[in-house]
Amino acid sequence: MKIKIAMITLLGYMAAFASTAQTDRWQQAIKYEMEIDMNVENHQFTGKQKVKYTNNSPDTLKKVFYHLYFNAFQPNSMMDVRSRTIMDADRRVGGRIAELSTGEIGYQKIKTLKQDGKNVKYEVVGTILEVELSKPIMPNSTVDFTMEFEGQVPVQIRRSGRDNEEGIAYSMAQWYPKMAEYDYQGWHSNPYIGREFHGVWGDFDVKITIDKDYILGGTGYVQNPNEVGHGYQKAGVKPAKGKDGKQTWHFKAPKVIDFMWAADPDFTHETAQVPNGPTLHFLYQKNEKTAENWEKLKGYTVKAFEYANKTFGKYPYEQFSVIQGGDGGMEYPMSTLITGERSLPSLVGVTVHEMFHSWYQGVLATNESLYEWMDEGFTSFASSETMNVIMEQGEQNPQAGNYRGYLSLAKSEYEEPMSTHADHYHTNFAYGRAAYSKGATFLGQLRYIVGEDVFYKGMRRYFNEWKFKHPNPNDFIRIMEKESGLELDWYKEYWVYTTKTIDYGIKSVLESDGKTVVTLEKIGKMPMPVEVTVNFKDGSTKLYYIPLRIMRGEKKFSDSKNVKVLNDWPWVYPTYTFEIEGSAADIQSMVIDKDNGTADVEEGNNSFDREKHLKVTFEE
Repeated sequence: MKIKIAMITLLGYMAAFASTAQTDRWQQAIKYEMEIDMNVENHQFTGKQKVKYTNNSPDTLKKVFYHLYFNAFQPNSMMDVRSRTIMDADRRVGGRIAELSTGEIGYQKIKTLKQDGKNVKYEVVGTILEVELSKPIMPNSTVDFTMEFEGQVPVQIRRSGRDNEEGIAYSMAQWYPKMAEYDYQGWHSNPYIGREFHGVWGDFDVKITIDKDYILGGTGYVQNPNEVGHGYQKAGVKPAKGKDGKQTWHFKAPKVIDFMWAADPDFTHETAQVPNGPTLHFLYQKNEKTAENWEKLKGYTVKAFEYANKTFGKYPYEQFSVIQGGDGGMEYPMSTLITGERSLPSLVGVTVHEMFHSWYQGVLATNESLYEWMDEGFTSFASSETMNVIMEQGEQNPQAGNYRGYLSLAKSEYEEPMSTHADHYHTNFAYGRAAYSKGATFLGQLRYIVGEDVFYKGMRRYFNEWKFKHPNPNDFIRIMEKESGLELDWYKEYWVYTTKTIDYGIKSVLESDGKTVVTLEKIGKMPMPVEVTVNFKDGSTKLYYIPLRIMRGEKKFSDSKNVKVLNDWPWVYPTYTFEIEGSAADIQSMVIDKDNGTADVEEGNNSFDREKHLKVTFEE
């Protein structure tokens, strides 16, 4: 009897432990239904929103938060003050918000808000709506929120707005009250000061009523193409006439983290088809500044999607829209806003860059406020590789520009660790170089560490295993460890959490007993595996590869016959010595990392040339 009681107690304990050992990778879920009525005369709109919110977390939620992004475009907002006090303000913002008149500001005002039919208490605090729930949302339960709101579209300053510099009427990004994300790190109700975003995976059903002359595009599939026309309807179908001079556009977007739309009466709408891929939509004002380049853009974008699908993972949606608008280039689910009066290389470049955000933000949806480099950096890396192919640039190292950008940061006084939250960098310079250049260099160096074949297999595996799951840095590096068989935590920790730099040099080349003795030195504080290429006078070449001991393995070379793998280099040792068979007189030159796979901060000590150096001495 005692045995039975003990067994029952043990089973009860195990069951209790299992119930509390929750996985931290649950995803909240949301469904939006919205109806918007836009007044193009005063740039104001009214909206009705129904939200079905599912709490898949193990936590009981007593509050929820909404983002009210348009409220940033008001004098003395946090975005305004930040832009006027930061050392190197974004030229597009500067002091412009402080000068907005009543009819030029942006706002979102909440008229009513109910939870399951009951009124709730709420307070607007800048760009955040703080909501005290009438009843807590229990784990694994779903509640309904209904809201009536109104908004005013600000003059185009940063990302969202009306009447951009190229004359596009509406760039409607961050335009609706958007539920903040709650995940294993808690609520992410960050005020909007102009940087990055985070969101809940959701399904959107959106109806937008606007003047019938306006042509729309953006996130989601048009549900009433034969009614709205403008190139969306089937061939030969004449679109229906709008009522009272207005037309309702109906969009649905499944499993996305946001919803953007743009509108202009002078848009031209054209399409292109990616083989075995999405339909591409192009909406732009066709004129002498745009016509030729946007026509060519279609073909390049098709090529970019084909290369991206093959190299980085297959785009999962059925369409992607490239839309003239915004204030430069900005990514949104299934779409992008770009300024369009550009040279062809610039137009293709910004399109490819924003397109790749659909992989690293639109589909993987890392928290780009906290891990901005996992979005901007990965996007910059992928777009550089793609541009090199589709534009036939012929660059041996397409990441050279990103490396140079990082090195300028590392040699400046402004670098901060990449773990810094996007909103909290002291300068825009430090943020931009860390997020874009250093983030891209993170991947470039990782390719050097694990090898090209393993790297691209890892990139595809990462995309396929973590899409729609909000991965973090550890999730990514674990994929690369599994694919390579190497330990890579050291690399992530040095590169992300510190500002330590890489600097290896050739300290001496000596001859002793008929052999050449080479001594390398680790000058920088960040360790890396080292590759030394030796060129002999007879024209032959040999690569000497030195793994790091903390890698617990080594890179595999596709052509290993001219590669010699040496003993590991323990990172605490400041120098490393190895031997080369034969006389130093037979060596013409040698160089560390000849293909510049690492961002070594001092290349001047990386090479030895017999004709230029006096480091060779001959000993008895």
